[in-house]
Amino acid sequence: MLITFRCKSYANVTMFGDIGLQMIKMMGHSGTVPGAILAPDLSDALSKLTLSLAAESTLAQEGVSDISDDEEESLSEPAVGTNLRAFPLIELLKSAIDAQCDIMWDEQ
Repeated sequence: MLITFRCKSYANVTMFGDIGLQMIKMMGHSGTVPGAILAPDLSDALSKLTLSLAAESTLAQEGVSDISDDEEESLSEPAVGTNLRAFPLIELLKSAIDAQCDIMWDEQ
């Protein structure tokens, strides 16, 4: 499943379903697909998303120190963090706030 976020002021942002749902819940929404956030509520949603990402980043930093040297060597490829995955959605939210338009998402 893919989730596509849309607004009139920015290009569509498509994410894998599990990541998209995680972002929707981080914005303070129930996680229903399809769904929407109205323009007056976008600033609050962006704030919740950035706070959740910061908290998750802090937890990830603490988790990195718990990895032993043997486990670190076995990790061949670094994982893409949630902060990087959220960047396009954050830009969409900022654009929608500036343009005062709603955002919507649905399943592809």
